[in-house]
Amino acid sequence: MSSPAPHSQTPDSSSGHQGLPPLEHRQILTVLLGLMLGMLVAALSQTIVATALPTIVGELGGQEQLAWVVSATLLTSTASTPIWGKLSDLYGRKIMFQSAIGIFLLASLASGFAQDMAQLIAFRAVQGLGVGGLMALSQAIIGDVVSPRERGRYQGYIGSVFGIATVAGPLLGGFLVEHLSWRWTFWVGIPIGVAALIVTERVLKLPFPRSRHSIDWLGAFFIVASVSALLLMLSLGGKEFAWNSAWTYALAAAAAVLLVLAVWQERRAGEPIMPPHLFANHTFVVTSLAGFVVGVAMFGAIIFLPQYLQIVKGESPTASGLLTLPLMVGLLAASIGSGRAITATGRYKVFPVVGLLIAAVGLGLMSRLAVDTSLVVAGLYMLVTGVGIGLVMQVLVLATQNAVEQKDLGVATSGATFFRSLGGALGVAVFGALLTHRLADTIPSRLAEAGVPADRIAGGTPTLGSPEQIGALPEPVHTAVITGFADALQTTFLAAVPFALLGFLVLLFLRETPLREHAREHTTGENVAEAFETAVDPDCDLGHGADDAGRRSASDARGSAGARPPKAEP
Repeated sequence: MSSPAPHSQTPDSSSGHQGLPPLEHRQILTVLLGLMLGMLVAALSQTIVATALPTIVGELGGQEQLAWVVSATLLTSTASTPIWGKLSDLYGRKIMFQSAIGIFLLASLASGFAQDMAQLIAFRAVQGLGVGGLMALSQAIIGDVVSPRERGRYQGYIGSVFGIATVAGPLLGGFLVEHLSWRWTFWVGIPIGVAALIVTERVLKLPFPRSRHSIDWLGAFFIVASVSALLLMLSLGGKEFAWNSAWTYALAAAAAVLLVLAVWQERRAGEPIMPPHLFANHTFVVTSLAGFVVGVAMFGAIIFLPQYLQIVKGESPTASGLLTLPLMVGLLAASIGSGRAITATGRYKVFPVVGLLIAAVGLGLMSRLAVDTSLVVAGLYMLVTGVGIGLVMQVLVLATQNAVEQKDLGVATSGATFFRSLGGALGVAVFGALLTHRLADTIPSRLAEAGVPADRIAGGTPTLGSPEQIGALPEPVHTAVITGFADALQTTFLAAVPFALLGFLVLLFLRETPLREHAREHTTGENVAEAFETAVDPDCDLGHGADDAGRRSASDARGSAGARPPKAEP
């Protein structure tokens, strides 16, 4: 049996319960492996399909429904996030996480067998339900097994998942489409999901409630319906119908009415999906608002980087994925560095505050990207932006988890994820509309400067087709079009800067509370000892990682809580 890591000498240092053995660094990494596999397969499902969309449309048809292949997943994953969080608080994190994996795997398998666009969109919507659970519950489970004080050490591992998915998704998708079939873009994640299922079943042993619960299904319906109406308006506005149209106003009104009904129901429900008392928690409100604004700025602007690289710089989808690597390097370096600094010092507020200022600078630099900007300079701009993002995203979740009681950990974590995703959806819609509006001015203007009639391109409109079609345009039309596109993108990136600065101002009001030395404060007694025999399966040969000191009474643990335990070796 392996000897416990140094910090496991103190029962509250990282595990979980008072009076129960904490986890060693090696044990935590094993748990993280299963969670990261689940997050990876969910993140890949979003990035890998983009390169396959033209081929999918060529085989299944339905060009007018193309956007729904992506929007359906975004809608269901965002809308279902609070539901997953609440269900995990009621019935246990492990079973809900595994349920999310199961839903995702079945939907992925079905998506690969889709025979028409309607089937594919439906299966992708179901797949989004799994994605919402995987993203939210993986963060909540980390909160179960690692204390807020120690959690910073592991931020980099979580951030690496998104970095890998962002770079590997387009690369893998392009390879599969070229050498196998677009259907494999949905099937390739199945072995990873199965591995996540096996790992979590083998090593993850979390406590689960033994009492009866009732689910607030009416509240869940109002929340999902309200968010769905809002996302439908944001996803379809400016595409399927004009922003200034009856559809826009009807969906906005429906979202508002359903939101009021959701608030009414949540205030009267015995076990609400989104407990109203969370909105009386200062930290939850500030981090949720900041996450929403950050989602608008980051996701709404960063999503257009591949368009710059493919349309303006003429790079292939595969190459554009590789060229965003500086963004991921900056994100990972900042996330890992800030996480270790938080563990060492116990201070966390400074990182997202400084991070949003750096992100604002990075977005401002990206607003200078032009046709003649070298890829090295563009990479430096991305690096700066990535550093800013890396200092912000995981710290907001950490602050949220540190500020709520254990019984609300799942719903608070999923709430933070929900508001960030909602901000991202709003950002994509707002900046997408802005880009389209600007293209209607910049491309005709550049064509006029080149002495080219606007009717030389598709009806004089900025809807020019794929990057390959734009690259095939004759000169001087091609130069005029890509220059006009760069001009419009500059405005889009610049418009994201105020949102980053707004997030900075919001976070100035964040109250920094001491990071807890243990993951679970609010559960004691014999039921806990029964339900939480150990956070990892003792049969998986990871070692129990506890000695007599790890089994001291709760009073002894409280007596030593003020002392900072020695840090474990990495």
